[in-house]
Amino acid sequence: MNSKGFVVSILAAGCLIATSIFAPNAGNAQDAKVKPSMDALKTATAKLGAPKIEGKEAVSGKNASALYFGATKINNNYEIVDAVVKAHGGTATLFAKTGDEYVRVSTNVPKPDGSGRATGTILDPTGKAIVEINSGKPFYGEVTILGVPYITGYEPIKDASGKVIGIWYVGYKK
Repeated sequence: MNSKGFVVSILAAGCLIATSIFAPNAGNAQDAKVKPSMDALKTATAKLGAPKIEGKEAVSGKNASALYFGATKINNNYEIVDAVVKAHGGTATLFAKTGDEYVRVSTNVPKPDGSGRATGTILDPTGKAIVEINSGKPFYGEVTILGVPYITGYEPIKDASGKVIGIWYVGYKK
């Protein structure tokens, strides 16, 4: 290869790399949706009051901690998650920490068979998000939820003492 061909090859490779980095793609568009949806979910729950766990309430047959914001019990209550999705699209969930698990107590993430909401299911205990949440930190990135890839945001819900008691989640199918 002569030097002119080599230079053209290098320039072409550089253009390809720059295009892949800077060109908009579906993943970047979805990432841009996650933050406003998360903000909407957190704002809606904050309007109800401080988060707390008080007692237990079954969700889809699974015994789970009862998650409250103020006096409003979130278990089996879909008003907030549905309002966020109506305004922003995607999916939304509120998890309650139950033992070492995080249980979906309010969600519009569908069951894998499409037969309804995936309430009573748990956050993947071996997934990427749980490590950050257990450290009290948010996680944003791609996650497979019940076999489906999503672009997601997870943020820990903490009680007045700073203890992680649940998770705010929003996501968009990839």
